[in-house]
Amino acid sequence: MTEVTPEPLDDDLPVDDGVRYAGAVRVRVPEGDEYVTSDETLLQWVDPSDRQLATERTAQDSWRVLRIQSEFVAGFDAMREVGEAVTVFGSARIAPGSAAYETGVELGRKLAQAGYSVITGGGPGAMEATNKGAFEAGGQSVGLNIELPFEQHMNPYLTVGMNFRYFFVRKTMFVKYAQAFVCLPGGVGTLDELFEAVTLVQTGKVTKFPIVLIGRTFWGPLTDWLRESLLAGGMVSPEDVGLVTVVDTVDQAVAAVRAVGVR
Repeated sequence: MTEVTPEPLDDDLPVDDGVRYAGAVRVRVPEGDEYVTSDETLLQWVDPSDRQLATERTAQDSWRVLRIQSEFVAGFDAMREVGEAVTVFGSARIAPGSAAYETGVELGRKLAQAGYSVITGGGPGAMEATNKGAFEAGGQSVGLNIELPFEQHMNPYLTVGMNFRYFFVRKTMFVKYAQAFVCLPGGVGTLDELFEAVTLVQTGKVTKFPIVLIGRTFWGPLTDWLRESLLAGGMVSPEDVGLVTVVDTVDQAVAAVRAVGVR
C-alpha cells in the first residue's frame, strides 16, 4: 500500500467524495485510487523478512520524522497566542438544529462569555456547534482538524484552524493549550480523547485539569461501569473515578471548569 500523491486544490473548492486534506493542503484523489492517510502509512506493519521493503520503509520513516517535527512546529506557532482555553469533544455526526447541536452552541457561547478560548477538532457536528457558539459570542474559536478518509472538513466558525496529518501531534495540541476538557455525547473518537485525558491526569502528567461530561443519561452508564467493574475489581482507585465530573447542564459544566481555579 502506498501513499497517494494527489493534485493540490484551491481553498474555495467544496469538499466532496474526491477531496481530502493531506496535512494543511487540500487535495483531490484521482478516481479509482485508494486514499491512504499519513497515520495509516506510518503505522502499517512491514514483514521484516522482506528485506527490500523493510529497508525502504526504514528510510521513509527516518525522513518522515522531519514531517512530524514540522507539524509540531506549525502547531506551536498556530497556537502560541491562544489564551486560557477549554477543549471540547463530541460526535461529528450530530445534526444541525438537533437538541444536542444546540447544547454545543450554548456551551461554546457560555465558555466564550466566561473568558475562555474554545478548542475543538474543527469538524462538523458537536465540534461545529461549539465553535459556532464561541465564534458568534466574539470568542476565540480554534479548530484542530485531522486527515481522514471520511468525516473531515473544517467548519466555518473558526478564528484559528489547522489540519494535522498525525493524531498524536493533534492530541498534544488539545492538551498543551487547554486548562480543561468538556465532553458532549460522542462516539469512539470522543471516548478515546476522554480516556486519554483521564490517564494524563491520573498519572500526574497534567494537574488541576477538570474533565466534565455533559449529559447524565448518556454518560451515566459509563460512569456506572467504572464504579461497578473497574473500581469494584480493584483496577482503579476511588480517586480515579472522581477525576470525571458528570453534569446535566451547560451552566454546571462551566461552573465545574471554573471551580478548579483555572480562572
